[in-house]
Amino acid sequence: MTAADGRISNIPAEVVAEIVDTAAELAQAARAATLLHFRAAGLTADNKEADHFDPVTVADRLSEQKMREILGRRRPDDGILGEEFGTTQGTTGLTWVLDPIDGTRGYLSGTPTWGVLISVADATGPVYGLIDQPFIGERFEGGFGRALVAGPTGTRVLKTRPARPLAEAILFTTFPEVGTPAEGAAFRRVADRARLVRYGMDCYAYALIAAGQIDLVIEAGLQAYDIQAPIAVIEAAGGIVTDWQGRPCPAGGRVLAAANAEIHAEALRLLNA
Repeated sequence: MTAADGRISNIPAEVVAEIVDTAAELAQAARAATLLHFRAAGLTADNKEADHFDPVTVADRLSEQKMREILGRRRPDDGILGEEFGTTQGTTGLTWVLDPIDGTRGYLSGTPTWGVLISVADATGPVYGLIDQPFIGERFEGGFGRALVAGPTGTRVLKTRPARPLAEAILFTTFPEVGTPAEGAAFRRVADRARLVRYGMDCYAYALIAAGQIDLVIEAGLQAYDIQAPIAVIEAAGGIVTDWQGRPCPAGGRVLAAANAEIHAEALRLLNA
């Protein structure tokens, strides 16, 4: 069975089918939980950090809680890594990596660019993932030979953009400062060469790479739950996701996601210039 990036997975076919079905159930439960509070009057957030605004809402917690309840019923021996409730050890060698709302700042603002991230990883990294946008009703899926988006206009195969020069490319990142001053300077070396640079899309930007709409996403300071589902979806669609040295990045950190090998190499050279 082929995993997200073409690696051959040793997961049996019947387990693959169970994983895909379980992931869909998780996504549906997370849709209901997040839409219950999205754009609701009086929605507030707690701040998880002392030195900057890192919000968490009742919807973040409810979304992850509902997904964990399903996993406890359907896949009780798998591990779980979730943003809000931490790590639960498993015994199967598979771990569900959950971000119940990726883009809580956007969620609080009422923009439909946040998403629910669900992935399954083995010892080599993510083998399957979903990027789900509940309000729009789009679900991007990648892994086990699948690369699909289903939404208001139907279902179609995901395929990243073919190669084109950076001077013609569209580049996204979430925060204008990107990370540290040095990381911001590295990003600007790439941004100064790109045709169009846009900000603030959170996980939806990675979905747009898989959908063939944009060419690059560059970010820093990510966690495993921020990037594992996007890795699975983008690689299944033909793209590449690495750190800024070109290495695998399932743990997060500095991330370069690209539609194809050529523009990935061009951006990588500039990041390290």
